[in-house]
Amino acid sequence: MAFLSQTPKQLPPPEQLPQHIGFIMDGNGRWAKKRGLPRKFGHREGAKTFKKIVRYCRNLGIRYISFYAFSTENWKRPEDEVNAIMKLFDQYIDDVRGFFDEETRMVFLGDKSKFTDSLQKKMYALEADTAHYDQMTLMIAANYGGRDEIAHAARALAEQVKAGTLNPEDITEDSVSANLYTAGIPDVDLLIRPSGELRLSNYLIWQTAYAEFYFTDVLWPDFDEKQLDCALIDFASRNRRFGGV
Repeated sequence: MAFLSQTPKQLPPPEQLPQHIGFIMDGNGRWAKKRGLPRKFGHREGAKTFKKIVRYCRNLGIRYISFYAFSTENWKRPEDEVNAIMKLFDQYIDDVRGFFDEETRMVFLGDKSKFTDSLQKKMYALEADTAHYDQMTLMIAANYGGRDEIAHAARALAEQVKAGTLNPEDITEDSVSANLYTAGIPDVDLLIRPSGELRLSNYLIWQTAYAEFYFTDVLWPDFDEKQLDCALIDFASRNRRFGGV
């Protein structure tokens, strides 16, 4: 675990970079509040940071990146803020087709059913249209909760047992993983959370079992390429034993 915000040094070689980086995009509201602005302005700036970091990760050759955009608990926020986030989300799906020339596969993690019909159609269409791309996989967690995801996988496994296609004693960690929203995607190697908070907030709790955590006081709208460089340098210095010696 690290809690750093240092001057970046030389980046490690490609073989020492993480395969999958997870981002918890936190601090948008506080960024706006510090400037006397409504919280939705912070989300707008956070969306700009998101696009910048995606392109930088693509240029570095990172194969998998995931972003916590909207949790199952975020619906409890003020209606004006939720509506602003949904508007940004809808606009992003329209804009993201600019990534097509970069061969980026798009995957939405979470329960899509609570979104509007038009937004659901856009999400499904974008996933289908980019399914054949293999240079980078970009995951956006929306209406997502880690416990909810595990419960979803448990229900899927229970249906298989009920149908007689799976025996209870044959349920393994691999079969659970195969029924998560991230099926077929490697677990998180590096989890980055800005804004000074030191918790997962129910994000990819299965997939981060052996992730390296990196925390920084920098608010998400101010997170930039140099901040990411610091995290990557720190990651390369870790001794990952995965329970071994």
